[in-house]
Amino acid sequence: MSTPGPYRAIFAAPGSKAFSAAGFVGRMTLSMTGIGLVTMVSELTGRYGLAGALSATLALSAAAIGPQLSRLVDRHGQRRVLRPATLVALAAIAGLLLSAHRGWPDWTLFAFAASAGCVPSVGSMVRARWAAVHQDAPRELHAAYAWESIVDEACFILGPVISIGLSTAWFPEAGPLLAACFLAAGVFSLTAQRATEPVPHPREHHTGGSALRSRGLRVLVATFVAIGAIFGAVDVVTVAFAEDEGHKAAASLVLAVYALGSCLAGAVFGLLRLGGSVSRRWLLGICAIAVSMIPLQLVGNLPFLAVALFVAGLSVAPTMVTTMALVERHVPRAHLTEGMTWVSTGLAVGVALGSSAAGWVVDAAGARAGYAVPAVAGALAAAVAFPGYRRLRPAPQREGSADGRQDRKDRAEQRVA
Repeated sequence: MSTPGPYRAIFAAPGSKAFSAAGFVGRMTLSMTGIGLVTMVSELTGRYGLAGALSATLALSAAAIGPQLSRLVDRHGQRRVLRPATLVALAAIAGLLLSAHRGWPDWTLFAFAASAGCVPSVGSMVRARWAAVHQDAPRELHAAYAWESIVDEACFILGPVISIGLSTAWFPEAGPLLAACFLAAGVFSLTAQRATEPVPHPREHHTGGSALRSRGLRVLVATFVAIGAIFGAVDVVTVAFAEDEGHKAAASLVLAVYALGSCLAGAVFGLLRLGGSVSRRWLLGICAIAVSMIPLQLVGNLPFLAVALFVAGLSVAPTMVTTMALVERHVPRAHLTEGMTWVSTGLAVGVALGSSAAGWVVDAAGARAGYAVPAVAGALAAAVAFPGYRRLRPAPQREGSADGRQDRKDRAEQRVA
């Protein structure tokens, strides 16, 4: 097997390197803003409770606004929607930084944080471009989704380190400020590339209502709320555990190892030529994520924790790739960007819930007990996925579907099962 083959093939498409690079820059803000906001507020005020509440407000606002923006993108195109939305988000972030710097009342911070949730889901926009470029090539589309999962993990390896480092070593507002710069550069570069922009679908193609009308998409979103809770809880508990061990700064390295495991697994997964039912592969991935939380209950030191999280990360990116493939199958092409964003929304809501629950458990019972939260979240994800698996029947072959024969094969397999 030629190692770089599938990835070389996807980038043979004109414009693909440019829009993927713009997507990487734009997505850095996702991994930098929340943690940068926490660092900034804690540095300026010493109030971790306020910092956490503002971060949660930003996350929940983005979860509420993101799918609506993506729905507009499906109707009117990326350029017409993303540019004004990004300007609103940038203005809100500027107001948030100014409010924190000048010590304005707390309500102004929350107002600006809620408005900053107008940040577009850049990852969904890039994946929609890949789906348009390789709509008749399932093999290349699989590799493209794997590549974007690698990019996601690279952002989460680099972003927090850059954001925290700047805010602590330079000035408190530096991390969120650079995140805003990345957002502006990424979105305006992406939307300048008109040749690869997916064709918008007029209002008459949206008579079915929201993408959430799809039974399969609802299963994916509900499951990813629980998966997001795993991610949010692991972040919080790992920081607390490292502090208990006397090496709080090492938490960022341990979490980077978690992302590294996912990144490497995603790179290998994109090289594989897989057969069989995509929905069954997704179910196995969810179960693997749930099972990988069990060893965390036995952690006794940071090296063991790093190894356990590296192994846990191996199932993350492949499951994300499979999830996006299922969204592409279950959601009509006129709602594709919205459908992908709903999955990210479920993930964001779960992260907020998992972070809050983990923080409460750590305060009440200590860091080691906190790892029970991702274990419970993993069990909930599996509990949703097992009965929901039956609903992951491919939608009827729709306009632009690249894999009608595989859809029929999956339906036949599920009838037998």
